[in-house]
Amino acid sequence: MNLLIIAPCLLSPFYVYRGPKEKEYETARLLRELMGDLSEDWQVLAYPCPEFELVGWPRPPMGRESFERLGMREKVQVIVDFIGRIITEEKPERIVFLGVKGSPTCGVFHTTSNDPDSFDYGLIPAFFYMDKERRIEESRKVVEGFGFQTKKGPGLLFEELMKRFPEAEFLEFDKERIDESFMEIKSALKNRDTSGKI
Repeated sequence: MNLLIIAPCLLSPFYVYRGPKEKEYETARLLRELMGDLSEDWQVLAYPCPEFELVGWPRPPMGRESFERLGMREKVQVIVDFIGRIITEEKPERIVFLGVKGSPTCGVFHTTSNDPDSFDYGLIPAFFYMDKERRIEESRKVVEGFGFQTKKGPGLLFEELMKRFPEAEFLEFDKERIDESFMEIKSALKNRDTSGKI
């Protein structure tokens, strides 16, 4: 058995902090299509969204440091233990993790960073009461106003996953390059499969 472990927002765009936009819908559509093309050797695990588990939904954009201040490391441990138990019991031959470029938790090679001392944590309950149109507009203002930056390095969850499962493969989906990213993921999953199937 091969196991693809995927960030849940890539398959179901409604987990995205502000609610889905067109790029999230398109990403989910393509990846669901990819799931349908997987050979019978593959199983898929979409783990619980750590940001949803900690803060709920909807929520304002936040960087890695703000999530860490709110206690994300403890949530991450619970999710990593869950994944580890599945890997231990199922013993997959191949393990592939698929994260999201720029995610403060599920970024693989790129995460979002912010200054946790200047962030307005009062935005968390405020976002809960906003409708989708206003959340999208306010999200843009929050990102600009609090100096969010994309930096090299993993998000909080993937940092722990990489430590715990160094033998696994790690892939990152870039929602700003949907078509190219989709083809890269498809090619990486097909790699090492002699049947010609994914």
